[in-house]
Amino acid sequence: MNRITVVGASLAGLRAVQALRREEFDGEVTLIGAETHLPYNRPPLSKSVLRGDDDVTLPGAEELGDHWLRGRRAAALDTADKIVTLDDGSEIGYDGLVIATGARPKRLAEHPAGVHTLRTIEDSLALRAELEGGPRQVVVIGGGFIGGEVASTARSLGHQVTLIDSAPHPMLATVGSDTALWLAAHHRRNGVELVSGVRAIGFEGETRVEGVRLSNGVTVPADLVIAGMGVVPNTEWLAGSGLTVEDGVVCEPTLYAKGSTDVVAAGDVARWPHGLYGDSLVRVEHWATANDQGAVAALNLLAGPENAKPYADLPSYATHVHGARIQTAGLPHLADEVRVLAGSVEEDSFAVGFARDGRLVGAVAVNAPKELIRLKRRVVAGEAL
Repeated sequence: MNRITVVGASLAGLRAVQALRREEFDGEVTLIGAETHLPYNRPPLSKSVLRGDDDVTLPGAEELGDHWLRGRRAAALDTADKIVTLDDGSEIGYDGLVIATGARPKRLAEHPAGVHTLRTIEDSLALRAELEGGPRQVVVIGGGFIGGEVASTARSLGHQVTLIDSAPHPMLATVGSDTALWLAAHHRRNGVELVSGVRAIGFEGETRVEGVRLSNGVTVPADLVIAGMGVVPNTEWLAGSGLTVEDGVVCEPTLYAKGSTDVVAAGDVARWPHGLYGDSLVRVEHWATANDQGAVAALNLLAGPENAKPYADLPSYATHVHGARIQTAGLPHLADEVRVLAGSVEEDSFAVGFARDGRLVGAVAVNAPKELIRLKRRVVAGEAL
């Protein structure tokens, strides 16, 4: 293998390149990235950057070197001839390919001025400029990690905030009913108005947003909107490539694209059978997964399919909302039984175990990091609830 091409220059792509260099791969490495910046850290975009801190440095990003095509998107993939075609028509050949194209925010059909999504540094700086313009009536669509963090940040900056979520309670599918009920109350205690169980279907306003239309016929007034409705994996460029694409690039446990011997995937775009969960296909949109998978995918590419190692790390994520630390581990949404195992919901410090067929598959902790560590070990060991 003399030429390895990495498509996607965010966290997973950077870690892939670094892993190849650590292994002293002496062939040619080409990195293709849609953005013109050095790879940067995305979690601060919904928190510290909005408060004025521009530090989004990813250690190692300065090591990328010359074989980096900035501001170029992959437009097509020919797996037979091993060629990636870029948006300017140029072609890049490869012997091994790492797909790390990530995901993009879901959008409603219309996005007038004043409606923002949050994925890139430009998105965050544009939103920050609006938040710095004086008190606003901010509406956040989507109560997930991004929505909750933005709502929290906007409130800390003195804005009025309404959070719209289609679930009965924010993050219900992610953290379970105990934590979701606590989180709803936590938002309200911190001045966020919750509108739950309805969908945003459009916007009012001709030149700039004036309101958000809901599925129940109500319009919520707004002069600034952040749409945090989840993401879609960036796989359109893989049409006709022969790879299996179903809510991401479907992979083997080793992160090799299904049926391929020279293509791997990592990060938000990868969907693979997880060994801890009966080989259920999962796609994990968390920083830690992208950070780890980029290196594993690249090393498996060098090792070859026969010597590649399965990726079975436990998914984990942490967020801060109105000063509270919420951590998750595993896949709580697979559970058929849920139980508070430590602490007290009423005291804002507790840990919840999630089990399927009696075995732990996930955990959530609120202001209880030590309990989360203990539960993660139990999930990995497959212990009973």
